[in-house]
Amino acid sequence: MGKYVNPGADKFEEALRSKIYIDKSELISYTNSVFGTLQKYVCVSRPRRFGKSMAADMISAYYDRSSDTKADFIKLRISQSEEFTEHINKYDVIKINAQEFLSRTSDVNKLIKRINDLILRDILSLYPDVDYYDKSDMIECLGDIYDNTRQKFVVIIDEWDCIFREYPHDTKSQEKYLDFMRDWLKDKAYIGLVYMTGILPIKKYGTHSALNMFSEFSMENPGPLAEYTGFTKAEVSKLCETYDMSSDECDLWYDGYRFPKCDHIYNPNSIVKSMMMGTFDDYWNQTESYEALKNYIYMNYDGLKDSIIKMMAGGRQKVNTGSFQNDMTTFANADDVLTLLIHLGYLSYDFNEKEVFIPNMEILQEFVTTTTAENPWKEVIDSVKTSNELLNATWNMDENKVAGYIENAHLETSHIQYNDENALSYTISLAYYAARDYYTVYRGLPTGKGFADMVFVPRKNHTDKPAMIIELKWDKDADTAISQIKEKNYPKSLLGYRDNLLLVGINYDRKTRKHECKIERY
Repeated sequence: MGKYVNPGADKFEEALRSKIYIDKSELISYTNSVFGTLQKYVCVSRPRRFGKSMAADMISAYYDRSSDTKADFIKLRISQSEEFTEHINKYDVIKINAQEFLSRTSDVNKLIKRINDLILRDILSLYPDVDYYDKSDMIECLGDIYDNTRQKFVVIIDEWDCIFREYPHDTKSQEKYLDFMRDWLKDKAYIGLVYMTGILPIKKYGTHSALNMFSEFSMENPGPLAEYTGFTKAEVSKLCETYDMSSDECDLWYDGYRFPKCDHIYNPNSIVKSMMMGTFDDYWNQTESYEALKNYIYMNYDGLKDSIIKMMAGGRQKVNTGSFQNDMTTFANADDVLTLLIHLGYLSYDFNEKEVFIPNMEILQEFVTTTTAENPWKEVIDSVKTSNELLNATWNMDENKVAGYIENAHLETSHIQYNDENALSYTISLAYYAARDYYTVYRGLPTGKGFADMVFVPRKNHTDKPAMIIELKWDKDADTAISQIKEKNYPKSLLGYRDNLLLVGINYDRKTRKHECKIERY
């Protein structure tokens, strides 16, 4: 057992002993299925705190031949796989955290030398009797070991993309690093499996495709690995039951990442912390500064600001992810910035519709914190500041005040194309931002004989607040909106609130540019 070669199972066993452990061992079924094939190169990119390192520790513990972890894995789902015993504890594992190496060096040359020397120290100790051609060259020595033993290696590289994040503008160093990785891993007989994790997909360099042998599983499309990206709905529901936490509230706070093969994925770090603390809160900001988000959404690309405000109001934005260069500096347009935010976890991506949106309350709070911190986002600052007053005016059924606050919100967000009821709904959503403290807000909720524009359902601890149905009209009148609510029986899905339910009709007249409000108690 060495430090970097066959590092043992300590970290994996520490995870197993944790109070909350979710069994993701079936991920190994996939790595076993590609072991020793052309698909043996696996690159998984996820945001921070999405369990990348835990997965790497688990894979290492499974393959590491210096450990006997069968007793650990026999309790997990992977033990039901036909290939379970074929690969367990059969290989030499090389496992490194690239960020750790970068932190101890000052440039890419020293980083590469440190990786070379420290892995070399372990493999020379493990195989002292091999006839080596050049004992100073790690790559050469790995080849010599394979020629002598036919023993394949499993290489696990955590935070592989750290150099692109730490030195985002140093393209020469980035290319040198990629060349080193290619020389180490590509077309080498000694490789049985490579499992790399990072935040960014593999960097594109035009014709310079140093690591084009990898299959990539990203936040855009994790393919068959989708359920291992985070916690699934079934896993979270079971935790909520165990810890007596509201499943609906948990969905509101942490659900929202969508993939073709898995429709509900939750940030595992936030789920664990909320269960352990017994409260739903923004745990993302404990690991990320709002400055990280600010640096990107403040960029002066045409349409970016409109898209951000639209999504903060509950909308979606079409995005073309194809031009993104998989780094943190090369941006040609607003779509490139939005694509980066997908990989950083700030936006969810609907692969089928090619749309992005803010996934949940936790991430929405990050956007609000960022956009209300400085004056360039004055329209958001003003809407959030007055949203409490708007909410109180609605509860008090003060129709004139409600119309006035929405009028101001319209003026503040006027750069959003304001030409239909859908655009009006974005203004209303942002204006009612404070309502999220008390309500679960649904847009386009199917109920009665149609779809209500906006429905506000009181959350578990705020059942004293009235439920609200808001119907929006364009160039008609607020009475028509109220009539539609009644005629289409929108209150049908809110029968439990029929004694505490407000019907709100809002109309915008394009000629007068005035908003009108009508409020009735059901």
